[in-house]
Amino acid sequence: MGIAKADYQSPIGILEVTGNEKEIESILFNEKEEIDFPVTDDTPHVIKDCIRQLDEYFRRERVEFNIPYSVKGTDFQQSVWEALTSIPYGKTGTYKDIAVSIGNEKAVRAVGSANGKNKLTIVIPCHRIIGTNGTLTGYAGGMERKEWLLAHEKQTLKD
Repeated sequence: MGIAKADYQSPIGILEVTGNEKEIESILFNEKEEIDFPVTDDTPHVIKDCIRQLDEYFRRERVEFNIPYSVKGTDFQQSVWEALTSIPYGKTGTYKDIAVSIGNEKAVRAVGSANGKNKLTIVIPCHRIIGTNGTLTGYAGGMERKEWLLAHEKQTLKD
């Protein structure tokens, strides 16, 4: 089963969606100016569906994703990524919240490291993590994107 890619032009940059016939393996922002991997007739349905759901998210028509995906990482990383999915749309949490939720409240830094290795941006909402003091913390997609995503979700809840 081969790996396929397709690019999606979001309002805040191009997302590269990677997967196979059964599941999505990554959704990552990149700094490309143009789409290198357009959706074609040969693009796996799961990737087309992922792009459709991302488009609905950006149009404020979707607050939850239901795409099949696979995340590769340690058991600890996977527990962090699973915990991230429990942060509600339009809300935020902290690294400490995640550490407590996985039963390892002293692992705040390790949670931050695992958060930074998330390859399913938006779908596993690592952008919803903020500092304990309420400030924005790092985001692999860039701080401007993180700020935009949080504002986008909060505005969607108000509409």
